[in-house]
Amino acid sequence: MMSRKDPDSLQGPRWSAGATFKVGLIAAVSLVGIPAQALVSRIAPRRSHVLPQIFHRMICAVIGVRCVVEGSPPDPSARTLIVANHVSWLDVPVIGSTGPLSFIAKSEISEWPGIGAMARLQRTLFIDRARKTHTAVIASEMAQRLSSGESVVLFAEGTTGDGTRILPFKSSLLGAVKEALGPEDDGEITVQPLALLYVGRHGIPGGRAERARLAWYGDTELLPHLKEILSGGPIDVRLVWGEPIRMGREHSRKEAARLAELSVKQAALKHFTGRERTGPDRAD
Repeated sequence: MMSRKDPDSLQGPRWSAGATFKVGLIAAVSLVGIPAQALVSRIAPRRSHVLPQIFHRMICAVIGVRCVVEGSPPDPSARTLIVANHVSWLDVPVIGSTGPLSFIAKSEISEWPGIGAMARLQRTLFIDRARKTHTAVIASEMAQRLSSGESVVLFAEGTTGDGTRILPFKSSLLGAVKEALGPEDDGEITVQPLALLYVGRHGIPGGRAERARLAWYGDTELLPHLKEILSGGPIDVRLVWGEPIRMGREHSRKEAARLAELSVKQAALKHFTGRERTGPDRAD
């Protein structure tokens, strides 16, 4: 789930001309895209997934994201819950550029100017962690979307990491979704791991420090981080799809979460160190 960090004021160090220009382009795309998506959602709801994907691709192009996809993405005919690690606010346009899907986000994000509106138009599900009963409500909505053939992205760590270490995957929402699906097929769904790896800039692999600068985690403020992202060169990202996991008859929710976490850790270890097997906690 996307982490809670409130947008900051624009005060601070001077932005470069290039970064300022990129902010202007993003603002222009948003000013056109938000009302256009609202109109499409009203008059042609079945086509409402098209504009968000185009929007995310444009954002990635403006920022300079160069994405390489490995592995096989979800089967469109399967009800798939995509379980990914979480590194930055940039995760959403990076993943969203790959295909039609929706995200699970924390409720605070729905109130953010601009960002909240875009998230709502992409049919993001906002979960209120302060309300224990709200998990069941969101799980029911997720189950409906999965049953109708949609793909939903869950950031299973529950917060953002430092770009290197994969945090433990939480299984509670996986279990709630399985229960909400009901007795049909024993509530079985496909869980597909997705490793989101920010590997460096300019085609040069970065170390832990470089990956931490690209990550948005801990007490990092949004505007300084946005400046860091926009002021640097092209960002190299790898999206590594793991093998699908059948949660239900074959694996429990806890086992499915464990296997998904292991898949993401193995992908991170391979790309960051060249090794094929993970240790208990770290990827480097």
